[in-house]
Amino acid sequence: MELAFEGRSRAEELLLGNGGELGLLGSSKAYQQVWARDSMICSLGLLLCANTEGKAIHRRSLETLRRFQSPLGKMPHNVGFANVADPALIAHGGTLGGTGRSEKVAMVDTAHAGCVDNNLWYIVGHYFNYVATGDKELLATAWESLEKALLWLRYQDSNECGLLEVHEAMDWADLFVNRYNVLYDNALYYAAWKCMGHLADALSMSSQFYFANALDVRRKVNTLLWVGPEEPKDFTGISHERKEWTYTLKRIETELVERPFYLPYVAFRDYADRFDTLGNLLAILFGVADRAKAHKILDYIHGIGLNEPYPVQSLYPVLQPGDKDWREYYRVRNLNQPHHYHNGGIWPFIGGIYVAALVQVGRADEAEQQLEKLSKMNRLGRQIEWEFNEWHHGLSGRPMGYAGQSWSTAMYIFAHDAVEHGRVSIINSENGWHVAD
Repeated sequence: MELAFEGRSRAEELLLGNGGELGLLGSSKAYQQVWARDSMICSLGLLLCANTEGKAIHRRSLETLRRFQSPLGKMPHNVGFANVADPALIAHGGTLGGTGRSEKVAMVDTAHAGCVDNNLWYIVGHYFNYVATGDKELLATAWESLEKALLWLRYQDSNECGLLEVHEAMDWADLFVNRYNVLYDNALYYAAWKCMGHLADALSMSSQFYFANALDVRRKVNTLLWVGPEEPKDFTGISHERKEWTYTLKRIETELVERPFYLPYVAFRDYADRFDTLGNLLAILFGVADRAKAHKILDYIHGIGLNEPYPVQSLYPVLQPGDKDWREYYRVRNLNQPHHYHNGGIWPFIGGIYVAALVQVGRADEAEQQLEKLSKMNRLGRQIEWEFNEWHHGLSGRPMGYAGQSWSTAMYIFAHDAVEHGRVSIINSENGWHVAD
């Protein structure tokens, strides 16, 4: 574990160094904005830092996002200062855009304006903050904003089935084909409803509505996206509740019979048969999956080698030109070629969630082994050691993204803490989160 302790120290230093005036930047080298999803995910690491500046940085992120929330409740994709040179913004000409003024002007990036997980992570990030700090004053100030964020999400349930309907490329995989009832977004939707319930309790408000909706989302995710004997289908009940689901579910049951993972999406008379790593891991971490499903998912990751050469590849099998879900825009900037980026690249931040998921279900020895491999990956760099790169090639394991990524460092801290203490921080049974038997 000596390497892991060195990694923890370097990760905290780099993560805190990515703090800025507006909050946590995606990186101080590229993505120099406060990204809603990234900053909220990173709070799981920031709130564990020994230096109290970590909590201060997260609070600034929350306040910046709230300040730029739209009148309808949508959270910004990211907020940054104009005219800041940024190599990740090549599509913008290298900056968020000029204002013609010399003073600092914060502005919202609209490159991916409809991403639904911004709102989801904003709610969850407030919950993380409250559990870690107990700051009821901030929570009370933000409550109206949180209710607006949740209402905006509810309007993304266009057919009022109880689950989110998500457009293609409108979440963290913002150059990828997942769509309609997407696993990743709806696992987070369950978490967001549950977080709202806990936060309502903290403010001595009625919480039953939020907890009831959380259970409803959890049930429907399992009904729609799990295929196998662990989730037998009552087609009579399904037909009474949501007739349109019967057509697709009967097709899935006939064609697939069973799978050791949640499907990445189910759409209108359509579905995808591949393994979305992040979605499945979040289903474990937040308790959408029960223990039997969780172990099948983790066994599958190990069996097909998604944790090789490092933890963990984001997709299996990768999409190839000619596949039904291949898109020609995958070729743009060489990003989503097979084994690249969202199409099967290795993401250190997902690796951190993988380690935490192993801890969550009691697979401590595996978690320690995978943390050691995650340490070795984060130590790799194009130019220096401990680069904490954005993503690595799915087969070679070599770094291919931008260095100094906040979520690579933050989720390493989160994973290290989980292994060190034998339990996951914040998202644990003491706070009402567990994997049911």
